[in-house]
Amino acid sequence: MNADAWTTLLLAVLGGAIRVGTPFLFVSLGECLTEKSGRINLGLEGVLVLSAMAGFGGAYLSGNVWLGVLAAGACGALLATLHGLLCSLPRVSDIATGIALMLLGTGLAFYFGKPLIQPQAPQIPALALGAWSASPQVQTALSINALFPLGVLLAGLMAWGFTRTRWGLVVRMAGDSSDAARALGYSVHGVRIAATAAGGFIAGLGGASLSLYYPGSWNEGLSSGQGLIAVALVIFARWSPWRCLGAALLFGGAGAIGPALQSVGITAGYYLFNAVPYALTLLILVLTCSPHRSLKGAPVELAVSR
Repeated sequence: MNADAWTTLLLAVLGGAIRVGTPFLFVSLGECLTEKSGRINLGLEGVLVLSAMAGFGGAYLSGNVWLGVLAAGACGALLATLHGLLCSLPRVSDIATGIALMLLGTGLAFYFGKPLIQPQAPQIPALALGAWSASPQVQTALSINALFPLGVLLAGLMAWGFTRTRWGLVVRMAGDSSDAARALGYSVHGVRIAATAAGGFIAGLGGASLSLYYPGSWNEGLSSGQGLIAVALVIFARWSPWRCLGAALLFGGAGAIGPALQSVGITAGYYLFNAVPYALTLLILVLTCSPHRSLKGAPVELAVSR
């Protein structure tokens, strides 16, 4: 490839990293908040799919894309709240409940979303940050989802909140020592339910990004396991909101390699390149998980650092 082809390829990967990484960002931030409180939610795949369907349906029926985004967040919060309430019962496993709710969420989305497969809904607007350039490639790469800056702001607020605010310290205390939280008069179950619900709302925004921006439609194969990948992404990010942002862009860039190569005329091995995010997930899990060392930053109550 010549220099122009390489430039086009890099810009395509950059644009794809933001475009594809936006859902990863919101889902990983939501799971980061949930896990900081000492609870894991493996039902995020169901949250993501159901929120995508609800967001698309809300935008289609109301004609207002932002009402669709709110519907997606609310739907994610409702399903996550159910997860939080069930996990607060005695002898109920977070893992088993999460898997059950993942199946419930995807099942409900497929059932109620069948009438939404053909219609078109209003789309989330794009921010044309590349308008200053005369290059179409730069303009395309810097035309970003309007929700992406919100995700970046949210990552910063969460990082600040976990260390500088009372609610952040309470969430971390519930995740690191439930006994200490109870001794100070806090309801551990209440804190975890609230954190799980808020995390579900944030993850729901990722679902809205899927159905209302990229790919911008509703179908039953929309998520492709991104909710489950986000759980691994949070571990890779060491439960840090800022690192979740970097990891989301990394996974987004990996997912954009196939389309980027197509943009410069390379079509051989297209489906192999589409598998890069999933191979990267497995590689990260292998490299970061070991029975001989603890995970730095892991909430103690998750029992993954013991």
